[in-house]
Amino acid sequence: MRIGIAEDVALLRAGITSLLEQYGHTVLWSVSDANELRARMADDQTPELLVVDVRMPPDNTDDGLRAAIDIRRNNPEVAILVLSQHLGNEYAKELLAGAPEASGGTGYLLKERVGRVTDFLTAIDTVGNGGVSIDPKVVAALLDAGPGRGALASLTDREREVLARMAEGHTNEQITKLLHLSAPTIERHISSIFTKLDLSDRRGNKRVLAVLEYLKS
Repeated sequence: MRIGIAEDVALLRAGITSLLEQYGHTVLWSVSDANELRARMADDQTPELLVVDVRMPPDNTDDGLRAAIDIRRNNPEVAILVLSQHLGNEYAKELLAGAPEASGGTGYLLKERVGRVTDFLTAIDTVGNGGVSIDPKVVAALLDAGPGRGALASLTDREREVLARMAEGHTNEQITKLLHLSAPTIERHISSIFTKLDLSDRRGNKRVLAVLEYLKS
C-alpha cells in the first residue's frame, strides 16, 4: 500500500515509517506540518492511505485533523487514519460523518496503540481496504455515556456489543471469536442491527453506516 505520513514528532514519524516498510508498505513521503501535508497532496504522488496526527504545527492544535477533513473533501478515494492523544472532538465527528460518501476508509486511533504493532497494522489494513476502525477506548467511552438515543435504544445489549466490535473494525469472523458465538448468530445480530437502524435499504457500506449511527449516540 502507498502511504503518506503526517506526524510532527521526528522519532515517532521515523518509527511509523520503518514499521510500515518492514511489513511491505511503501511510504511515499512524510511531513511534520499540516500545511506541508496539504501541499504534498497537491503533488503527483497521491497515497492510497494517509496516517495523520491530529495535533500538528503550525498552530499545534488540531491542524492535522482539519487538514485531513479538507483532503477528504477533495480526495474521497484516499483512506485516512488519524492518530490522537484524545478521545475526539467535533472535527473528529465531521471526518467520521463523511465516511459513507468516501470510497477511502476512515480510522481514529489513539496514539498509545501505535506501540501495539498488531493493533496498528490491523487498523492500517482495515482502513486501507475501505473500512472504518475506531479505537476500542473511544468505543468504550461511548458505551460509558449510557444507552443510545433514538433507534439505538431499540438494540438489545448483545446487539450493542456486536456493534461496538464492528466500530473497532472487527470482521464477522473476529467477532464470533471475541464473543464466543456462532457465525450464523453474529450474522443474525448484524442483520437485526441494520433493520433497527433503518439501514437495510440505504446505499453504501452498511457496516460503516451502522458504526456512524453508533458514534452519534
